[in-house]
Order: sequence, then structure tokens, then C-alpha cells
Amino acid sequence: MADDLGHRATRHAVVIGGSLAGLLAARVLAEHAEKVTVVERDRLPEGPEARPGVPQGRHLHVLIAGGQQAFDELLPGFMDELAELGAPKVGVPEDMVQWQNGRWYRRTPATVSFFTGARPQLEWLVRQRVLADPRIELIEGTETVGLTGDSSRVRGVRVRERGAGADKQPRTLAADLVVDASGRSTKSADWLADIGAEAPHEETLDTGLAYGTRVYRAPDEDPGTDATGYYIVPNPAQVYGGVVLPLGDGHHLVTLSGLRGDEPPTDEGEFEEYAKRLPHPVISDWLARAEPVSPVYGFRKTANIRRRYDRPGRRPAGFLATGDALCAFNPIYGQGMAVAALSAVALRKALADPRRTATTRTVQRALLDASRQAWDISAGADKKMPGATGDAARTGPADKAVGWYLSRVQQRAAGDPVVGESFRAALTLTAPLTSLFAPPVARAVLFGPPAESPAGPPLRREP
Repeated sequence: MADDLGHRATRHAVVIGGSLAGLLAARVLAEHAEKVTVVERDRLPEGPEARPGVPQGRHLHVLIAGGQQAFDELLPGFMDELAELGAPKVGVPEDMVQWQNGRWYRRTPATVSFFTGARPQLEWLVRQRVLADPRIELIEGTETVGLTGDSSRVRGVRVRERGAGADKQPRTLAADLVVDASGRSTKSADWLADIGAEAPHEETLDTGLAYGTRVYRAPDEDPGTDATGYYIVPNPAQVYGGVVLPLGDGHHLVTLSGLRGDEPPTDEGEFEEYAKRLPHPVISDWLARAEPVSPVYGFRKTANIRRRYDRPGRRPAGFLATGDALCAFNPIYGQGMAVAALSAVALRKALADPRRTATTRTVQRALLDASRQAWDISAGADKKMPGATGDAARTGPADKAVGWYLSRVQQRAAGDPVVGESFRAALTLTAPLTSLFAPPVARAVLFGPPAESPAGPPLRREP
């Protein structure tokens, strides 16, 4: 067949990886292929439980506003179903006590919201919706070990079963299209090399950020505050971070972060002591009143990695990358789930675009574009952190000019509702970064002094 990914001749598509990016890609591909097979290493739990293939699954996940819109577009009614399962919804800035760049944010009425339920709960709901489609087949407990085909076209994948008593002999699944959604640890570079193709250049930026997470039962109702969560945001001058957000049923996830060489401990006693390094004791005080109900889980793989399939190279038709296999972000910015959904929306639009033929190259560019704003936010902030390494950590004159402007945006976002609303819309991927240069925002940023913000933690919403 020709390199026409949107054509009905795509009889069989294989998706490598059954997490959010893979499942949502399968949902879209089922609109074009006769059959879609999702190959997943894990044996998936029947309910909303953590699994080994999502190493960050026990940590804090938020579904930001841009992701909410994308999920509802792909799976109509999804957000209502998630709310019915009890996933908490947090309005910002109204529900949060937030400190950033030395300033407390005013708790004015919310302009955006995010959902903070457990990641396994959200992934389970996606599985139920996607796998209800009879055109989509799931092969569990099976790992992909290579591609078939050559440097001009991928013809399928080689897979083998995992686990005790499994048949370890690789077998081939023929496919017209293969989508790599296997995550940041993808082996695509080796797979491509094995068929004579070139791997994409990897851009990296690593601050060495590490974090630890523990589940707590919330303290008894405190009449002194109506806050739903707390957030101390790290910056180059103050590198410690802390966040407290609800899981539902009276439980909260608490995450503490630091940089390489000074990582949060996983020892349960030392974890709460580490919270005292934050620039204000508001989170430490909350921990002193709460009851821990889980061990401390650590996480270290937080580098930003972008694989540049859009650049020239000898790469085969019929092979795409999406999700973290294409662009992985420092998880502290809470963008991953949203970008997985936005990438699937981009895949749908590229495959159905009546104005141009959906080739491997054009679709891959659309997938990269879907992740570009999140990358600019994550990498743009991380390259300013002390000790950042990697080829994407370099800065030029344009970076310095933009950084100067954005630092003024952040100074004013704490107290100015107009600047704050625009800032949050960009961070939650519901407005482009260029919206931060709109005239009302630019006037406040360039010519006005920072608006007054609270002197201490705003424990009550503004009337």
C-alpha cells in the first residue's frame, strides 16, 4: 500500500504499549483500520490498581484543563464518568494555597481546574472505554522485541510472551502501521537500527530532580482553612518543592522534591523531616496533623527527552511514536496525561485531514506539534535550574529575553487576576503561550508594578 495512513487500506495497526498514550492512539486508529492490536508487557489488573509498567503510577497525577477537553473529545462523557468515580476536582487559584517565586497567590475565583484522583483509576476507566470497541484487541503479558520490514517500510513487530511458563520464542505480528507508545524507556532506537533505519536524535534536559510520595489520611477538619491543597513551587533560588492534593475518601498524596545529591528520603521518619526544608512550614504543619497510610515511594527518572522524528533521517514508512516514547517531560509539571490525549486528538485530525495525504512524516510532525507547548514550558523552566544538564539546557539571547518577560509574568500572576488567568491558561494547555503577550497582559507585565499579594499563606478564599 502507499504511505497513506488515513486510507482504508490500513487493515491492521499495532500499538506497542497499553497505557494512556497507547490506548488513546488505538481508539483513534480503530476509526481507520479494520483491526487494532495493543501489545502490553504487563498483565493488566481487573480494577483500578497500580501496575509495574507505570513506575510513576503511585505518585501524584493531575489531569489539567487541556487534557480534560481532549479526553472528552476522544471519549465523550469521560470527565463526567471520572467525577462519578470520585476523582476530586480542584479549582485554581481558589482552592489552593500556593507559594511561587517568593510570593503567595491570591485565592480569587477559579479560572481553571484539574482532577487529582489516582492514576490507576483514570487508566482503568480509559481501558474500559477503549477496549469495549470490538475492533481493538489487547495482548497482555507480551513484550515487543523488534520490528519487521526494512529501512523503507515497517511490516510488523516481533513479540514474545513474558512470565513463568511462557513461550519465549518470538513470533511476528504483521501490520500496516506500528505505533510506539512504550514510554520513555522505549527501545525504538535499537529496533530501527536492526532493520537498517536511523534512530532519531534525542534532545535531553535533566535537572536531577527527584521526589518522594506518600499517602496520608487528612487531619480532622481545620476551621482555620478551607484550602483543598497546598503547593510550594521550586525555582532556581529555592530548589525544594512540596505539594498536597486530595485523592478522595479523605486521603491525600504528599510529594516532596529536591535536586540531585539532596533527594527526598524514602525512609518514613526522615520524609517528614525533609519537609522542613521548604521555605514555609505550611506543609510541614499539615503533615504533623495527618496520618500516614502508605510507605514512601521514590522516583528519579525525571529528565525531559524529546525524540526528533521530524528531522531528516533514514526512517521507515508505517512507524510512528507517541506519548513518552516521543516526548517525555519532567513529571513535576503535570503535563503527561494531557499530552497523551492531545496527541491522540492530533493523530485523529492528521489522519482525517481532507486537505493533505496523511503520510508517516506529516502525521509524526502533527504528533510532535501536539507536545511542543508542554515541552517549551517544561524545558524552559528546567534549563534555569542549577545543575541542569543535556543538549537542551543551552540558552541563547532569545531564551534570555523570553525568560526576562516570563519572570515578570510570574511575579504578577500571584496578585493580578488578569495576568494570573492568562498564565494558568497557558500552563494548562488551554491557550497558546502567545496569549501571554496579549495587550492586557503585556501592559501589566511591562508597565505595571506587581500587584499586592498575601503576606502569608492565604488560608481562606477571597470573598
